[in-house]
Amino acid sequence: MADEDIKKPRKRTATICGYPLSIFFIIVNEFCERFSYYGMRTVLVLYFKYFLLWDEDFATTIYHTFVALCYLTPILGAIVADSWLGKFKTIVYLSIVYAIGQVVMAVSAISDITDTNKNGTPDNMTFHIALSMLGLILIALGTGGIKPCVSAFGGDQFQDHQEKQRSTFFSIFYLSINAGSLISTLTTPMLRAHKCGQTQQDCYPLAFGVPAVLMVVALIVFIIGSPMYTKNPPQGNIMVKFGKCVGFAVKNRFRHRSSQYPKREHWMDWAEEKYDKLLIAQVKMVLKVLFLYIPLPMFWALFDQQGSRWTFQATTMNGNFGALTIQPDQMQTVNPILILILVPVMDSVVYPLISKCFNFTPLKRMTVGMFFAALAFVAAALVQIQIDKTLPDFPSSTQGQVKFINMVNSKLEIQADNHKINLGAFEASEDYLTFNNKFFLFLGPEQNHTVTLDNGTRNTIAITEGSQLEYEKFNDITSKPEKGANAIRFLNGFGSFLNITVRDKVFNFTSNMSQYLNISQGNAKYIIKDNNGNVCDYTQELGFGSSYTLIIPPTFRFGDACSENIASVMDMEPNSFHMAWQIPQYFLMTSGEVVFSVTGLEFSYSQAPSNMKAVLQAGWLLTVAVGNIIVLIVAEAAKLPDQWAEYILFASLLVLVCIIFAIMGYFYTYIDPAKIEAQFAELDPEKKEKMKNLEMPRKGSVEGHKEERRSSDSSCDDESRQTKI
Repeated sequence: MADEDIKKPRKRTATICGYPLSIFFIIVNEFCERFSYYGMRTVLVLYFKYFLLWDEDFATTIYHTFVALCYLTPILGAIVADSWLGKFKTIVYLSIVYAIGQVVMAVSAISDITDTNKNGTPDNMTFHIALSMLGLILIALGTGGIKPCVSAFGGDQFQDHQEKQRSTFFSIFYLSINAGSLISTLTTPMLRAHKCGQTQQDCYPLAFGVPAVLMVVALIVFIIGSPMYTKNPPQGNIMVKFGKCVGFAVKNRFRHRSSQYPKREHWMDWAEEKYDKLLIAQVKMVLKVLFLYIPLPMFWALFDQQGSRWTFQATTMNGNFGALTIQPDQMQTVNPILILILVPVMDSVVYPLISKCFNFTPLKRMTVGMFFAALAFVAAALVQIQIDKTLPDFPSSTQGQVKFINMVNSKLEIQADNHKINLGAFEASEDYLTFNNKFFLFLGPEQNHTVTLDNGTRNTIAITEGSQLEYEKFNDITSKPEKGANAIRFLNGFGSFLNITVRDKVFNFTSNMSQYLNISQGNAKYIIKDNNGNVCDYTQELGFGSSYTLIIPPTFRFGDACSENIASVMDMEPNSFHMAWQIPQYFLMTSGEVVFSVTGLEFSYSQAPSNMKAVLQAGWLLTVAVGNIIVLIVAEAAKLPDQWAEYILFASLLVLVCIIFAIMGYFYTYIDPAKIEAQFAELDPEKKEKMKNLEMPRKGSVEGHKEERRSSDSSCDDESRQTKI
């Protein structure tokens, strides 16, 4: 061990009830930072789809690329903090980068900057995309860079005799993380749903702006506490030492690959020419755990799709919970709520009961956690199958569909190819008929028409009366309205201009059929006016994801009973499968997260040497990053036509990985790093004193390391204690 690794005495700081005053600034900082990160991330995938107008696959790809980057940058942050700037300066500098990134994201979401024609869509989308990508890169550098520093810096504020207070601090620290996540996941979708701007669009600037303000507050609060902090100088990064030791062993083994050199017991023993045996033994222990990490990214590949695929799934469901309407991105709040419930239940009830029946080792727990995540995706697939049953049967790329509306004040019998259709006055046919490119329409004697349909389109044909029966064809929408809205349009048979508004939106007529307006769920009151100042009110109760054509017939007259003359034709049924059916998959996933993530970190720390927990933390975060990269690879390579099939594919891959991990765990032998380090200290008395300074408090067995993950003696991120990394 290098002499600089020995800790220096810490200065005394002001205390309240035995706790350093400085930690309160750190806890507030962490709450604000987690609010900022999760608030922004909650609405991110919908921002990609509905503001930047990306399709779901590309939005998912960029989302997971961003998450992966957030979990790659902690390695850089740890190296900078321990080798160059120290934790305090690293947190301050990268928090500034972080705050700038959040501000850039908020600015990028202001459509009015480039929307010169005021139609609600930016005219220069490249500008907004460029700003968004810049903001996300800065956020990834900031949040990832400070991740290994904040909790460890909090631990630095305690004296060696304050182990109990330090343990309590990390419990409160954990609570602040989940509180920030929970509150932001609830509030930012509400901010997004608020209408703003000249064209009253979803308010993404506000949804990103509030997290930006919270990040600025986090930075200011942290800086205010500066005079009270204990600031340990950089002492050299153990990850760098670890990497150099492994690199030298590989290089030396390659140099001596000839059979004339005697074999050594372990390939790391080839580092003995340069590094002492204690460091080599510690590296071996870490590599043993890192080997078990190889299958773990698959769990995170499924887990992080809660913010992408599952959110998109919620947009096609019914979010009406009676007095409460849930936004699709608000369903993610189920996760932090269940975490706060399940963590104490698992620790206090489930684990003790299971331990009475058999030895529920950490690796067995992690295997069960992975299996729960696989079951969650099976549940998501079952939900998707039920959703697909409620979706309309849209035409293929070589077909067209059509339905008919009778705008004549008498019954009609028409024929489309071999289909005979009877229509009452101002009625529409019930279902769409499917044709290949064209069909023959028979309206009466000597009234045969050949109607051509564009491939992949839905159409409405309105039958009107002039000197003879005539028809007019209109294009219908060919997908569910976005964000659970309802696509509404009017067919005006009144014969003169009508001004129709709903919730301050105006229906734009370019022919007798207006363009669609997307109207959110709830009671919709349409106000119909003519040029003479006559007014008619028509009310309609809307659900989620429906489409209607409202018919104003030629017989329409203003007056008290005017609304009775308006006919409503449902072109697309509302979402009928309730959003509550997502709760089981969230419950299974969160159960898997609690069992897998917390247990995995406890196990890793119990099996790692006292001075190399930072290396394992970096390795753990790396599995999250790789998991998000797996999503990109599988989603792009598979290209499955049905979303439920992709869910089953991910579940199957995780079950396969789960079996492999169970086999690896079966052959794993648990060790006590403290005893191994003590043996080396006995062999080398000069290191004995250093070992005392470097060792963390241990309980001597695998099952007794709950408090160990709270230690901050290395620059690892004790956010590891929480399941929301």
